[in-house]
Amino acid sequence: MPLQVIESPKCPRCSKSVYAAEERLAGGYSFHKNCFRCSMCNKSLDSTNCTEHERELYCKVCHGRKYGPKGYGFGTGAGTLSMDNGAQFQNGGEAVRNGARMEPRAIARAPEGEGCPRCGGFVYAAEQMLARGRSWHKECFKCGTCKKGLDSILCCEAPDKNIYCKGCYAKQFGPKGYGYGQGGGALQSDCYANDEGAPQMRAAIEVDRIRARPGEGCPRCGGAVFAAEQKLSKGREWHKKCFNCKDCHKTLDSINASDGPDGDVYCRTCYGKKWGPHGYGFACGSGFLQTDGLTEDQISASRPFINPDTTSIKAPEGEGCPRCGGAVFAAEQQLSKGKMWHKKCYNCTDCHRPLDSVLACDGPDGDIYCKACYGKRYGPKGFGYGHAPTLVSTSGESTIQFPDGRPLNGQRTSGGCPRCGFAVFAAEQMISKSRIWHKRCFYCSDCRKSLDSTNLNDGPDGDIYCRSCYSRNFGPKGVGYGLGAGALTTF
Repeated sequence: MPLQVIESPKCPRCSKSVYAAEERLAGGYSFHKNCFRCSMCNKSLDSTNCTEHERELYCKVCHGRKYGPKGYGFGTGAGTLSMDNGAQFQNGGEAVRNGARMEPRAIARAPEGEGCPRCGGFVYAAEQMLARGRSWHKECFKCGTCKKGLDSILCCEAPDKNIYCKGCYAKQFGPKGYGYGQGGGALQSDCYANDEGAPQMRAAIEVDRIRARPGEGCPRCGGAVFAAEQKLSKGREWHKKCFNCKDCHKTLDSINASDGPDGDVYCRTCYGKKWGPHGYGFACGSGFLQTDGLTEDQISASRPFINPDTTSIKAPEGEGCPRCGGAVFAAEQQLSKGKMWHKKCYNCTDCHRPLDSVLACDGPDGDIYCKACYGKRYGPKGFGYGHAPTLVSTSGESTIQFPDGRPLNGQRTSGGCPRCGFAVFAAEQMISKSRIWHKRCFYCSDCRKSLDSTNLNDGPDGDIYCRSCYSRNFGPKGVGYGLGAGALTTF
């Protein structure tokens, strides 16, 4: 089998073979290390500053000078004004600039639909800009109207497959008419600026044009409600346009909507005016005094649709307000012990003081009271149990029959309290050395001082002591073990 010689790639600069030890890659071509230089300024290149164009290598500066955009704003530094129109690249001779050889530029035409949309030439990686999924030359990437240079932020892709800046795009394709001018408050009335007819004004949307079956559509207009515009309230579907307060027509949402007894929706203010409590202290503002002097008949006459009485809509037995028996709706409910009350009915049974979750006390009779009235009715009575600082004593003797509070009956057990022998329940137990004591029995055996887990000492005799009594009874004795430092104890 004859020997096949593998050909090495040729360097585009010197046309000689390039071997692996000296190979440098750029644009899919192999160069010698010594040939890997800029064609204009002869600067040594590497992978970070190399730009390949038609088998020639350039540094980024020289590539920008030769193939980059030119004109106002494309000078060497920020704010530089360059009037260079690239004439030195158009003549037939060889131009020299700053000691670098400049070659005339010839744009290679790309196949139809593959090159730059504006000039039709090939677009290389070092100069490409992307828009509408196609590659543009950086110098072609400018507004189609005002020729302003664009970037990814300013570029707007238009329906005519061209690119524009935001201002020109808005003029050509944006909305027109009052309020759509160049700046805030500008009036633009050139409806025919682009040889187009005046825009057709859309008529008001009639949501009730498509009627729904009875009981299934929007409660206000009766039209069919579709998913994109529906608003929910108390299991019913409303149009977004119809979901506003019946009285003041304020737009509502799930937070400020209140369902009225008449089946309509209201904002909180209008709901309070129609069905809220009236009279002294129930005005709209904090601390406001309302003395309009309206009677219940006058208030009822001003409400043509429903009686303000909370008992007018009766609830099923055991489900309504415990006081009046009327149905309780979400906007006025108050909760107490698992029962719902009207806000109007949620007051003390005795003094009729308005209550809240802090002041309300549930009485044994199923009604609610303020704290003062609850204490009068169901609190302890006798000496010391009056309203502070009131002293209540009708006979002059103490009404506390058993001052020590110890049980008088019950069976004594071995597992009971070690001091009294009676059973100890969980609400009053104190634990010491695996034994359970009553809280009232948990005191020092000698000085009767009340004890807790921090000052408790279990004695060898099975009783409990405070620290002082424990040391006195069971601690060491003799010189230096008295009550104070240096004290002498001989007992």
